[in-house]
Amino acid sequence: MRLNLLPAAVAACGLLIAAPALAQGVKIGILNDQSGVYADYGGKYSVEAARMAIEDFGGEVLGHKIELVTADHQNKPDLAVSIARRWYDVEGVDMITELTTSSVALAVQELTKEKKKIDIVVGAASSRITGDACTPYGFHWAYDTRSLAVGTGGALARAGGDTWFFLTADYAFGYSLEKDTSDIVKENGGKVLGAVRVPLNSSDFSSFLLQAQSSKAKIIGLANAGLDTTNSIKQAAEFGIVRGGQKLAALLMTISEVHGLGLEAAQGLVLTEGFYWDQNDRTRAFSERFFKRTGRMPSMIHAGTYSATLQYLKAVKAAGTKDSDAVVKKLKELPVNDAFTDNGKVLANGRMVHDLYLFEVKKPSESKKPWDYYKQLAVVPGDKAFFTAKESGCPLTK
Repeated sequence: MRLNLLPAAVAACGLLIAAPALAQGVKIGILNDQSGVYADYGGKYSVEAARMAIEDFGGEVLGHKIELVTADHQNKPDLAVSIARRWYDVEGVDMITELTTSSVALAVQELTKEKKKIDIVVGAASSRITGDACTPYGFHWAYDTRSLAVGTGGALARAGGDTWFFLTADYAFGYSLEKDTSDIVKENGGKVLGAVRVPLNSSDFSSFLLQAQSSKAKIIGLANAGLDTTNSIKQAAEFGIVRGGQKLAALLMTISEVHGLGLEAAQGLVLTEGFYWDQNDRTRAFSERFFKRTGRMPSMIHAGTYSATLQYLKAVKAAGTKDSDAVVKKLKELPVNDAFTDNGKVLANGRMVHDLYLFEVKKPSESKKPWDYYKQLAVVPGDKAFFTAKESGCPLTK
């Protein structure tokens, strides 16, 4: 009798052991800058966008609750990796997204590969993320330095801006944006006259702007972002750089920075974004919901975080499991259709390809309502904006 009970007892123990794993839901982490130079660029607003995606999906997947955790990495790669390691090893996080700051994104992506989890980069820009630094579990969503270079750099070079000088943020993102834009300028017959490295979160751009001014370059490329961009534009106005005949190219600028500057200071700037709230009925409906929750209209970073979160959940549902390998397969198969984009596609290197848009910031007299900031100059087709998987240099595609 005892012998007959033994298999049943072992099976019961097995069920007890397995139960916690079966009951565990999906956990998503938003890891970004929530207090520094990129706090408005992504920050708590990206967290809210992820919450919207989870709510729109229904709050659960495969019968289990979806959880969201967030943290501020303070633009420090070592801190970001420490948080991500704890999330993966102790807290059971399945996917990390947003990841503003390229040095952070590249570091976390390496850890993610080691842990066989998934990361979807939205806020960081370096094309290396799905280039030579690509991983089997890494994805890149809203934009990258290559697409910005094709959009803004290409348009200005073709319009006669054939000499450039760069103010470059002194870390991976800035180097990548300078290189990709330089390549596009040269492809269009232009020349790069020089560049200067600027520490992240600088308060005084005067010496750097003087070097740019003395170069006599037609275009001063701002290979920076967030508060660094707005501060460099404000200080350039004090030096009379634009009045003197040179143009500023805001190579990574979103509606958040335009709003911070105001139309008086930002008017006439040409920039590339992957999303604008007032493009169509779908973008307006999403953006008005976002505005009610945050008091601002979303940028491509916020809308991109919504899209990345939603698409991950769709992939988990389609895979029927949160196993990373199965979910990766679905992420690379499923088209991306949501408030951010129509018919986006994910390449073998993890790059999500979608159209971007070249905008000019309106004059104050042209703006008819709050947040009415952009005139669309052109569509930048996704297959022209981004590297193909083969062109990217990603080892996975060889």
